[in-house]
Amino acid sequence: MKFEDFPKEIQPLLMPNHQGRPVYRCLGCRQQHSIEKLLYTCPSCGKVLLIEDNNFSALLNISGDTWRRIFDYRRMLNIPALKGIYRYHEFIGPQIPLENIIYLGEAHTPLVEANAVLQKMAGGRFFYKNDGQNPSASFKDRGMASAFSYINYLLEQGFLKDVLAVCASTGDTSAAAALYASYLQPGVKSAVLLPHKKVTPQQLSQPLGSGAKVFEIPGVFDDCMKVVEALSEQYNVALLNSKNAWRILGQESYSYEIAQDFEYDMNHKVVVLPIGNAGNITAVLNGFLKFKAAGIIETLPKIIGVQSEHANPVYTYYSESDPKKRKFIPMRVKPSVAQAAMIGNPVSMPRVIYLVNQYNQRAGKQKVFMVEVSEQKIMDWQLKANRNGHIACTHGGESLAGMVKARKEGIIKQDETAIIDSTAHAIKFSGFQESYFQNNFSQEFKIFSNPDLINQPVFVKPQVLKAFPGQGRPLPEDEFKLFVKEVTKEIAMALHLKKESA
Repeated sequence: MKFEDFPKEIQPLLMPNHQGRPVYRCLGCRQQHSIEKLLYTCPSCGKVLLIEDNNFSALLNISGDTWRRIFDYRRMLNIPALKGIYRYHEFIGPQIPLENIIYLGEAHTPLVEANAVLQKMAGGRFFYKNDGQNPSASFKDRGMASAFSYINYLLEQGFLKDVLAVCASTGDTSAAAALYASYLQPGVKSAVLLPHKKVTPQQLSQPLGSGAKVFEIPGVFDDCMKVVEALSEQYNVALLNSKNAWRILGQESYSYEIAQDFEYDMNHKVVVLPIGNAGNITAVLNGFLKFKAAGIIETLPKIIGVQSEHANPVYTYYSESDPKKRKFIPMRVKPSVAQAAMIGNPVSMPRVIYLVNQYNQRAGKQKVFMVEVSEQKIMDWQLKANRNGHIACTHGGESLAGMVKARKEGIIKQDETAIIDSTAHAIKFSGFQESYFQNNFSQEFKIFSNPDLINQPVFVKPQVLKAFPGQGRPLPEDEFKLFVKEVTKEIAMALHLKKESA
């Protein structure tokens, strides 16, 4: 739609012009620091950071109704910089000029309502938000679009040069970081650290294909993270894990999109997502808080964080009902099919504690809940979802299992609609599906295959035939007709088909 075709009163507001003053805010000592330098922890006390706009109050001069109209009309713009997460530019990166924004097709992923069969099985109405339909096939592209747009801005301003972007990963972060870094070469290069043999082949292929230097080390993600933190402290590198506050900022777009897709009505809505390194849940919390402050939404939705029994430090922390007695204790994780969530010491845990308190206080009651689920439930619900029209990854299975449990525990009411996060594309974790279908999970996963959910290919080779076609070896016409006839007969018998009456 052409700019001049928009309503006259909206035209001046379509192009972002908010004079934001973002700063790093320490969640420990509350000091603020300039964004002209890459920071991951507070230089004063070492605690984690959030990015706050010191001019956020200026956004409140525009009514919530007008903001809704701005975002809805921006949907129709043909400006690449405003097509992705920066449709909400004023709330995500107000200091970044449009020409510095990196857009690779991320964000605005489909919101797909579950069919009647799956909703009945799961106990209520829900939608999947398919973040596996981002460019690198995971939600991490939201944060990378923000982090790399910021890096591009620093490069253009002369604050940085010759950037080496590094991250620790269980797969998805490395794929996204390598993809976005490759778009900005030669000024930006990337290196990723992965736990040896704990990343699926599909995920490993992605950073390799994008040209990143890939290093595999013994241990699990938490061990890789310690090495990356040491690199960022001792060398001039850009850390791209969720410790990077710009990552959190970009992932807030997930909550903004949900609000817009439900026409900004968050009443009786519940957002369910896996916790992992805790960056995504903090981003979603902060995003809804911003929209509530600006009057764009009137109600804060419930938020439910889900963890596997094999990696549940956040759930364990909140299982203590008395806030004064809560103590965060990192754990050594066990193998999980929700591989990206297999993190025992989430770097964003301080953000979780801070923002959960803010969220519940703003809502006037408890609106954030944590649940844990078994590995068995994760796999079973992923397969059930995908048998009913979805492309959920194992983390999407984890979210759905969490929603089912939350309904049984009364956390989600019958009149509430859930939005389930499938963080990546199912094909990234197809190896776990294969293990399920072959019933060969190692004992440490504690997963046993339900025969009703197993699906294997059937090789059809009729014994009555003596000759079969092959590549470069076609059969003579008579033999081929017989081949088609016999194969058709066997498949029809296997499917219990009846011949059409004449």
